[in-house]
Amino acid sequence: MTKFDPITGRYIHLTIQGVEYRVFYEEAGKGIPIICQHSGGGDGLEWAALLNDPEVTSKYHVIVPNLPYHGKSLPPESIEWWRQEYRLTKNFFMDFELELSRALKLDRPVYIGCYVGGNLGLNLALDYPDKFRAVIGVGAALTSGKPTLDTFYHPNVSNHYRMVNAFYFCAPTTPEKYRREVGWATMQCAAPTTKGDLYFYFYEHNLTGKAHLIDTSRCAVYLLTADYDPTISVEDTLVMANQIKGSKFTEIKGMSHCGIAENPPLFKSYLMPILDEIAKYSEN
Repeated sequence: MTKFDPITGRYIHLTIQGVEYRVFYEEAGKGIPIICQHSGGGDGLEWAALLNDPEVTSKYHVIVPNLPYHGKSLPPESIEWWRQEYRLTKNFFMDFELELSRALKLDRPVYIGCYVGGNLGLNLALDYPDKFRAVIGVGAALTSGKPTLDTFYHPNVSNHYRMVNAFYFCAPTTPEKYRREVGWATMQCAAPTTKGDLYFYFYEHNLTGKAHLIDTSRCAVYLLTADYDPTISVEDTLVMANQIKGSKFTEIKGMSHCGIAENPPLFKSYLMPILDEIAKYSEN
C-alpha cells in the first residue's frame, strides 16, 4: 500500500529589505497557526515529526519555513550574494518572520524556535508583541557570549566532523535512530551558512537589560531548556525567565541541544501542554 505524508511543500516569494527570496516551506493541519523555525545550521527537517503528528495537526496549522540559504531556500537570484559574507542579522531574521506571517495571512501565530530560532522568539516578543499570540523559546538565554566563529567555516572542518559534533549535542539517552538522523541532517547545511547563523546567535542577540520590558499580557512567553545541553544551561534560561514577568519555564529532562529532532516523543510530551494552554486562552 502506498503511503503519503500529510504535508504540503511549496515555494513563496518574499521581499525582505528590498530583496526577493524564493522561500520553501512545508505545512500541515488546520487551526491555530504555529511557525516552527529551525535552528542555526539546520533546515525544516528538524520539525518533520510535528508536521506528521495527527494529534498536533488536528488542532494546529503547522508551518515550517526554510530560511534563505538553508535547505531548499536557495540564495536570491537578484543579487550577487557570493560577493559578500553571509550573516544572519536580527533585523533580517525578524523581518523574515513578519513577512512570512503577512504573506500567508496568519492570524497572530504562535512562534516556536530552537536556540538561534529560540532567541529570536524573545526578540519578537519584545519588539512585535501584537503580531504573535505566544512565543516558545527552546534553549534561549539573555546572551550567549562572543566566541570566534572561524572554527565553524574552515577547510579542515569536514562534514564528518560536523556529524560527530552533532552526536555530542545529543543526550546520552537519545535513541540511536534519532541521533543518526540529527547527524545526517547536520551535514547537509553549507558551512558558511552555519557560521553566518551563529553571528546572530553570539553577536546580535542580547537581551541584557531589556528582558524585563517584554509584556506577556500582549504576547505569552514559554521557555524550554534541556538538562543535558552543554551550551545553554537551565540556570542560564532561569536568569532570563526571572526577568520576564509572567513567563513560564520548564526544564526538559533527558534531552540536550538538538530540539524536537533529537527525541520527538519526549519533546512532544513537554510541548503539548503548552500548545493546549495557548489554545485554551485563544478561545476566550
